[in-house]
Amino acid sequence: MLRYASAETELPGDPVQLAAQLAESGLFDQYVVYEREGEWWFAGGALGEVVVGRTEIRHRWLTDEGSAPTGPHPLGQVHERLAAMGVEAWHAYGWMAFEFSHLHTDRPERAGDEDLLHLVVPHSEVRLGGGRAVVRSVDQGTLDKLLVLLAEPPVHRTAQPRPIEVRDPDTDYPELVARAIEEIGTTDLQKVILSRTVPVPFPVDFTATYVHGRSRNTPVRSFLVNLGGRRVVGFSPETVAEVTADGDALTQPLAGTRARGFGEAEDERLRTELLADPKEISEHVLSVKLAEEEMATVCRPGSVNVRDLMTVRQRGSVQHLGSTVHGKVDEGRTAWDVLRAVFPAVTASGIPKAPAYDCITRLEKERRGIYSGAIVMASSDGALDAALVLRSLFEQDGHAWLRAGAGILSGSTPERELEETCEKLRSVAPYVVPAESGLLAEGGLSVEGGLSVERGLSVEGGPGSSVVSSISSQQG
Repeated sequence: MLRYASAETELPGDPVQLAAQLAESGLFDQYVVYEREGEWWFAGGALGEVVVGRTEIRHRWLTDEGSAPTGPHPLGQVHERLAAMGVEAWHAYGWMAFEFSHLHTDRPERAGDEDLLHLVVPHSEVRLGGGRAVVRSVDQGTLDKLLVLLAEPPVHRTAQPRPIEVRDPDTDYPELVARAIEEIGTTDLQKVILSRTVPVPFPVDFTATYVHGRSRNTPVRSFLVNLGGRRVVGFSPETVAEVTADGDALTQPLAGTRARGFGEAEDERLRTELLADPKEISEHVLSVKLAEEEMATVCRPGSVNVRDLMTVRQRGSVQHLGSTVHGKVDEGRTAWDVLRAVFPAVTASGIPKAPAYDCITRLEKERRGIYSGAIVMASSDGALDAALVLRSLFEQDGHAWLRAGAGILSGSTPERELEETCEKLRSVAPYVVPAESGLLAEGGLSVEGGLSVERGLSVEGGPGSSVVSSISSQQG
């Protein structure tokens, strides 16, 4: 059983900037930054990983690899594989695609052939917050390098974003909304979230975009991910699931939207309008009701309750109606059961979910992937935290894009729903930084003590890595 070596030091600056510097250090060829409740977690490299596909779950620990067929409860299989990781007090980080939801339906082929979940147990980890940095690594040399990187304030320069135009005069989104409204009027479907993409026509500096965008957003979670050939930066307005080690569970449905950022008087007018809009109230109440029903399937009888019902929550360029659904995880259940029960978030899919999946599959042209899925952080003590992936920028196979959706009900109008997607996109679109212009210094980061950490020095920990091979031989 491996153990992390650890050390603690004072924070020399803003944790957002420091997390970005760790991502830019070149020490790791894959990483996750995850902000949660005033702390930033940086996870670099991978000692082990679990990857779920439609038909197969692949797993690796150091240089040992294996696979198994994807069964009827894939998150239970993920739980089992993570529990078998040979390191004490682990955390796992990664992403979960929207199409994972199809594995729990009678149409699993809709999940497609791409990976649906990718989690890693990191080689090294840094927790930033409260004026302190706690550093862990299985390799003392890497631990020392991380401490040197954290010894001085990060070097940065002024961001030069290139705002993305979110209005597309040629979009067919209003037509799709009209078709969804017609379907709601003639079927059991009550609500569906339809989304649209906006391409980003230039290479993006994701780290600079994260720092710049985070300074102008008010997310409940934020993240910067470079994992499994996918990059994501986002400022999530809500969590899909939060579960503590002792079994307290909650989900935070947000539904009902108005813009904000136009000055105190106009924001207050829009807030009052939001609280009085029958369509928005109906959308929110339906979402909370389904969240309660889902939580009740995995929580102790009588423990599920709603708190802060329909309070207005400010999230970047928009304000939402929000509620919190609490419960106590039932005996014999785990945090992964809670995630399975509520995923995908009702506020990113629809009501009922099965016909909503059908509608989304028919009307949206592209698979969603990580959009409206989750960024996940799980722990060996049973805790789990999953952020809904909205207000985000994505990159895969050399292409970058934004994506946003709106909740469609019988009382919706196509023009208003299109405008709502624009309002949400403005949480990210003005802050996208091109690759040639970023916040952090380019090239190697020369730091005090003589260490020069150059881009491309990898301690990722995949098969063939000298670091992992060394650890593996030490264990053997």
